[in-house]
Amino acid sequence: MLEQLKSNNVVLVGLKKVLLFPFSVIKYSTEGISFIKRKIKKQGFDFSSVDKIDGEELNQELAKVKKQSAEFKNKITLKEEKNKNYSFNYIVKNEFGETIKGSFEGPSLEAVKVFLEGEYEDVLSIKPREKWDIDINIGGKFKADTLAFFLTQLATYLRAGITLVDGIRIMVKQTTKPYEKKVYSKIVYSLVGGDTFSKALSLQNKVFPEFLISMVKTSELTGDLPSVLDEMAEYYTKIDKNKRSLRAALSYPLIIFMVAIGAVVFLLTEVVPKFQDMFSSVNGKLPGITIFVLQMSSLIQKYGIFILGGLILFISMFIWFYKNNRVFKKKVQTVFMKFPVFGELIICNEVSNLTRTFATLLNHGVFITDSMEILSAITTNEVYKSIIYRTLIGLSKGAKISDTFKGEWAFPIVAYEMLATGEATGQLPEMMTKVSTHFADIHEAKTSSLKSLMEPFIILFLATIIGFILLAVIVPMFSLYNQI
Repeated sequence: MLEQLKSNNVVLVGLKKVLLFPFSVIKYSTEGISFIKRKIKKQGFDFSSVDKIDGEELNQELAKVKKQSAEFKNKITLKEEKNKNYSFNYIVKNEFGETIKGSFEGPSLEAVKVFLEGEYEDVLSIKPREKWDIDINIGGKFKADTLAFFLTQLATYLRAGITLVDGIRIMVKQTTKPYEKKVYSKIVYSLVGGDTFSKALSLQNKVFPEFLISMVKTSELTGDLPSVLDEMAEYYTKIDKNKRSLRAALSYPLIIFMVAIGAVVFLLTEVVPKFQDMFSSVNGKLPGITIFVLQMSSLIQKYGIFILGGLILFISMFIWFYKNNRVFKKKVQTVFMKFPVFGELIICNEVSNLTRTFATLLNHGVFITDSMEILSAITTNEVYKSIIYRTLIGLSKGAKISDTFKGEWAFPIVAYEMLATGEATGQLPEMMTKVSTHFADIHEAKTSSLKSLMEPFIILFLATIIGFILLAVIVPMFSLYNQI
């Protein structure tokens, strides 16, 4: 049987994948052997002609696989140790005599020292950073506006005849943000060490988007880096503009809602209690609206801290699940995308970004399937990740790209029709650019109109809430006045 397995490489790989996981469970086990048979059969091996499996022989094969797995893990560990970087704190002086402190990562103290000596006038001190010495210059991915500025500056330097390394060195000196200075210095370190620009960007712990790295890699093959940098700068400028307008449209009602809650809490905890004793002297039954407000006031005063704690816990859990559970995130995004008006804004923004990115990739010769994989990696919307996944499956079966988008509720019919036209005429990238521009214009127009339309409704909402509480206080006062 083992000879039969070895004659089928696909099955043998599948066998190793199965054996490495449940090794301790299936050893000398009839159930384990059946488990392996089921797993391998799913990958195409037919056991119908095999009457009996030698458990001892299979166990010997298991031992070989386990040994190979251990050797492989050791090689990976050694490779990781070889490529591991260590953190160092340094103090240097620049050409103007200014003292600069910072931190840097490198394979050894000597390597970092050689690099710093080439970048600065004098290296005063360089020491390994202690475990307790936390680096406060912690950041994450560069935002769209930061990327746009970085790319614009770099393209300008290259067009002026400044080399890539020297251009980034200038940016190291110009930036006042420690995290950006650290990232730019690490790029210079990689470039000086012989790495390509795309490789240097990819080594920065996902600071730079996969899309940008792919475009830079393409430009390195065509020798047109400045043009690509300009194009990418324009791309991220538009991304930033769309994000800002969408954030402004959504944040305004949220701020008003928070103000309304604050006003209600203030009235219920500070104003209403002062009238409670007065209302107790009123003969007769209090109005229902007043009783409701008094009960709410009493509830908040007694259990306000628990309500606040529960609210904070709920929001924290919601955010955690949203960030760590893709299924939950997709459901939340689906709900928001189906909201009237707001959902249209989100869809317009996502379609504009998706088609603009797709058009850019195709214009630079990236294959459609590779473009879709890059799109899947850079989008943060799980609904569109699913659409891209289904598109890839359709493309693998020979379907047209426009047909794969047909019927998707989050991809408007207008966009589908324009893509189908572009595909039929052989102008898919150009048509995708038009789709992006079309939905970007719709997004901008809807955002502007939404702001003007929401203002009176928000004011009315705020007035209704506060007026309700004030009415609950004023009505009993008329009864009290009539008793005097």
